[in-house]
Amino acid sequence: MAIPRLSLLPNNEHNSDNYEDLELEFSSSVLRSLERYLPPEILTANREEKAKFMSDILHKYISREECAKAIRFKNYREWIMSNYQPRFRELYKLDPESLLLPCFRKAVRENTEESFRRIMFEPFPGVYVFKMFQPDFFQKLLVEVENMRKWLHEAKLMIRKPNNKSKYGVVLDDFGMDIMLKPLVEDFIFPICKVFFPQVCGTMFDTQHGFVIENCEDRDAELGFHVENSDITLNVCLSKQSEGGEILFTGTRCNKHLKAGPKPEEIFEYCHEPGQAILHLGCHSHGAKAAITSCSRANMILWCINSLFREMQTYDNEFRDWCGQCAREKKEKKSQSLASKRKEMIRIIE
Repeated sequence: MAIPRLSLLPNNEHNSDNYEDLELEFSSSVLRSLERYLPPEILTANREEKAKFMSDILHKYISREECAKAIRFKNYREWIMSNYQPRFRELYKLDPESLLLPCFRKAVRENTEESFRRIMFEPFPGVYVFKMFQPDFFQKLLVEVENMRKWLHEAKLMIRKPNNKSKYGVVLDDFGMDIMLKPLVEDFIFPICKVFFPQVCGTMFDTQHGFVIENCEDRDAELGFHVENSDITLNVCLSKQSEGGEILFTGTRCNKHLKAGPKPEEIFEYCHEPGQAILHLGCHSHGAKAAITSCSRANMILWCINSLFREMQTYDNEFRDWCGQCAREKKEKKSQSLASKRKEMIRIIE
């Protein structure tokens, strides 16, 4: 049986179908993103056939058990959004003038590498630091998160873990805040990523996952080194008290080299301060150092995902430019090839 595959190049003149009315395991937005990459013989098929073809591809990465779990969480989110009363409703829609700093909006409006570098600095290759939110955003979000946590407790509902590493935190998407986060990603984060991380962006991110985590003595005091289930990660420091809890980066890794240890030149420690946003590849391995007793910090994390980039990685099995270990292996292979040619030339001359 032929293995379903996408085309390497998109059909930019094709208008994708809408799949919202179909009972599917995957969201319409994901399928619409993939549709323009369907092979010609499938691109002209009916919606049901196209949806099945794309679902078969996506199932190579997401199991049916995970799909069933996603449906349960979808029902969970819908119930919360129907009953939860927000503390600050202005956080649930994107009003750029009230939420974002003027200098940040201006840089995105100009949309050039020069305009972005005016508002950010790059303390280590691939790690970009800048400020983007108005000062009152941080306090409002922390109060809103505490309100969410209290409401869930009173409603006797579980609090969904943001990820496998953090036990304490709240998933903002579950409360409808994705309505604000989606245009934030599309209109403000994506333009920056398109300049500094073009290899993972494609035409647009099709999924985002936003959550708030807390780190202190009794709440996730230390997060081990890990890569994230994202293609791009935005990490915004909401608050921090005292010292400790620095972020330690240890190199970019593809799936093939996840267990490869860091080289000295890949290690970088950064002290994240309130109000700062850090943008980096999700495959950039990092961890939070253990916080001392008096230290606490809260961060808003936004994972940006491009399903197409993940599919295209199946066609590129080695020597990825963004993976530190792949880059070293490529350099070593080139050196070995040159040494072999040099040896052969010496043999011929002799």
